[in-house]
Amino acid sequence: MAFPSEAPLPLKWSATFQLMHPDEARARNLVGDKIVLPQSALEQLLAAAERVNSDSSSPYRDYQGFQSSSHDQKLPHPLMFRLSNPVTGKTVFAGIQEFSAEESFIGLSPYLAETLGIDQQATLHPANSNSPVDLTQDDDSANPSDNKFAATTFPPIVVHAQQAPKGTFVRLRPLEAGYNSEDWRALLEKQLRARYTTLTKHAVLSFANGTAKYSFLIDQLQPEGHDGICVVDTDLEVDIQPLNEEQAKKTARILSERNSGSEGSSAGGEIDIWKAVDGQVVPGDYVNYQLPSWDHNRPLKIQVSGINSNTSIDLFVSPYSTRHRAPPRSHEHVFGNYEPAKDGTKSITIQPSNVELENADSLLIAVHGYQGPSTSSHSVAFSLRASAVSEPSNSPSSEPTPNSESRGDADEQCKNCQQWIPKRAMLLHENFCRRNNVTCPQCHNVFQKSSEEWANHWHCARDDAFGSSPVSKSKHDTIYHTKYTCEDCKQEFESLPLLAQHRTSVCPSKFILCQFCHLEVPQDGDPANPSAEMILSGLTAHELADGGRTTECHLCDKIVRLRDMQTHMKTHELNKVSRSPPPVCRNRRCGRTRFGVGPRGAVHSFAEPGSVDRLGFCPGCFEPLFATVHDPDGKAMRRRIERRYLTQLIAGCNKASCTNEWCKTGRKNQGLEPKGSKTSEALPMVKPLLEKIWQEDTPMFLCVEDLNQKRWSLAEMLAAENVFGLEWCIAAAEAENGDLDNMRVWLQNWAPRKV
Repeated sequence: MAFPSEAPLPLKWSATFQLMHPDEARARNLVGDKIVLPQSALEQLLAAAERVNSDSSSPYRDYQGFQSSSHDQKLPHPLMFRLSNPVTGKTVFAGIQEFSAEESFIGLSPYLAETLGIDQQATLHPANSNSPVDLTQDDDSANPSDNKFAATTFPPIVVHAQQAPKGTFVRLRPLEAGYNSEDWRALLEKQLRARYTTLTKHAVLSFANGTAKYSFLIDQLQPEGHDGICVVDTDLEVDIQPLNEEQAKKTARILSERNSGSEGSSAGGEIDIWKAVDGQVVPGDYVNYQLPSWDHNRPLKIQVSGINSNTSIDLFVSPYSTRHRAPPRSHEHVFGNYEPAKDGTKSITIQPSNVELENADSLLIAVHGYQGPSTSSHSVAFSLRASAVSEPSNSPSSEPTPNSESRGDADEQCKNCQQWIPKRAMLLHENFCRRNNVTCPQCHNVFQKSSEEWANHWHCARDDAFGSSPVSKSKHDTIYHTKYTCEDCKQEFESLPLLAQHRTSVCPSKFILCQFCHLEVPQDGDPANPSAEMILSGLTAHELADGGRTTECHLCDKIVRLRDMQTHMKTHELNKVSRSPPPVCRNRRCGRTRFGVGPRGAVHSFAEPGSVDRLGFCPGCFEPLFATVHDPDGKAMRRRIERRYLTQLIAGCNKASCTNEWCKTGRKNQGLEPKGSKTSEALPMVKPLLEKIWQEDTPMFLCVEDLNQKRWSLAEMLAAENVFGLEWCIAAAEAENGDLDNMRVWLQNWAPRKV
């Protein structure tokens, strides 16, 4: 007996807490909509969940079922709360980070504190700033209550356990003009996935990307009638609209100036290997290009030329594939060139054997305007070119190099500037050279003693880098000798290239295209301790977990894990290779096998025990020839086949689709002359065929119905493609009843390919 299921009762729990010290909240790294509650709150929630399970127990359940349900203390997932500030009357939905706060205290993220109207900076000052301070006492003993100063400076925070519905739609409005959709759409998805459990109507959603900060007003939510929604495990449609018409016009103007204005950065776009593109970039900005195709068998050279200042532009490249989804940036790229430009040019050469290009759909290229302490705000012009280059030759060059070039007896090399000078002028040159020029003992470059380049010439004490300007020294130290922290996993690195390598390789927050859920998601995992299964399978931690889901094999209906499906399908391929071709009907106009086909690609290779010997015919072709008479020597069968042939040649089968050359109608349809219009003429033609009716490997030519004729024609057409054998094409035609598309699918699933 079945009873209607009732909706689960909501979890009833509420409590009041004081706000913990802002410094402690920051130390706990509270981000997004996360809160920290004390351990006692978890115990109270579990007790409340037990009461809900007891109240919702059905009276029709047996004792054992009641016992299991009453002790099953399950909390909702994800666990959500509604926070309220009694002073301001503001409320906000929140998710839980952990239950580790001190008793009676709650920790709020900056987003939650701002939404509730709490200024955490104000708590750094006592409520009564005019009260005297006793400097003779220690900080901890002066006023013990100051350690919990939130009790005297903050209103209490009321927390209710309340589940928000799964969100389907959210409308965001940017609070500032000029946001670029190419920048923040991917960032928004990343922030919601990593940091938020809920969204609250009229709250301000803020996040940063490097130096850029973005703020959005949550204007509308769906399902309607709710002040908050859950964004976990749901398909959320996001719509972003300007705050008002004036902001929309201002945004359009800013983007227009940024993309096409004389002082802004170029718009970027697709490039090819046939011609260069000119552009300009504002210091601190990026111009993004995409190379959709190139010669994968030759080295690819990506070059930026026309650079006025050798430190003004950097070049970054990343492949766009399932393993790399982010556009290249200074802190996140696969190939990069930070070095000073030489003769106004810098380039990156990628070899075709580079493993990073495996399965790359395109190459993402970013031209970055370097922004230093004294960098001008004016845009920098450049020219970008991608081209295929020839492999370097291993044969020795016959042309002499400048250093090996033979010199005559009339020339002599200056020991100061290393130039070759005629001997007759060496004395004058050497006096002038030593008076005006100086050679760096480390890099052996020659400078004028009074030049600015020599005055600012430097060599790095920690590596082999050198330069001749304060900007180049500052840039080198900033890139190679400044510590950087990954903004996602908080791991620290000694230089910017090491950070970029980390973010494009083992960073848990690196975005990939999951081959199982087909979504752009963080790869997850522990970069310092990858599991053996990850290393052996080549899957990321996310794919390893997501691939644990099971599905049904469309060929054998076996339940297989998603990550094992590829191996499982290879077993089907190996099984196909060992399959023998099915025996087909000896009637060359028939599109059936001798013993029939079954479901799931089954092809019968022998007759059932006790069946009649059909002389190599299929059941459909043998049935008109069968007779229940005693015929031990087969003479009656011979006469029936002879009569069938004579009828075809003299009278025909009168079928419009017949193409049988041993039929009057078939020959007429093909525009051929009749073979014999009388018995006396047709009988000698048929006699050689009758002598071989007991040899099952010799063909017969009997007319068949239209559908069978169609199957034969389609099987011949597929066999002409020289991918599958004719026998398998006939089996596919029989299994799919002459449907060409389904025949191709059947062959792909069950038939071995020709070697």
